[in-house]
Amino acid sequence: MKYVMTFFWSFCLITMLNYVSGAIANLPFDFMPGVYVSLVVSVIVILLAESFPEGEIADH
Repeated sequence: MKYVMTFFWSFCLITMLNYVSGAIANLPFDFMPGVYVSLVVSVIVILLAESFPEGEIADH
């Protein structure tokens, strides 16, 4: 479930960024580049999150 939410939030935020930046540049809104970028961003976020250890880290 956490992977679905990661994709959902990256999709929402990147689509909003795509829309706003396109509106500022006076370009037509294209839906698919936002989907592709959000897939890449969500995979990077998931890989980063899984690379961190869970639980307490011992202080030696």
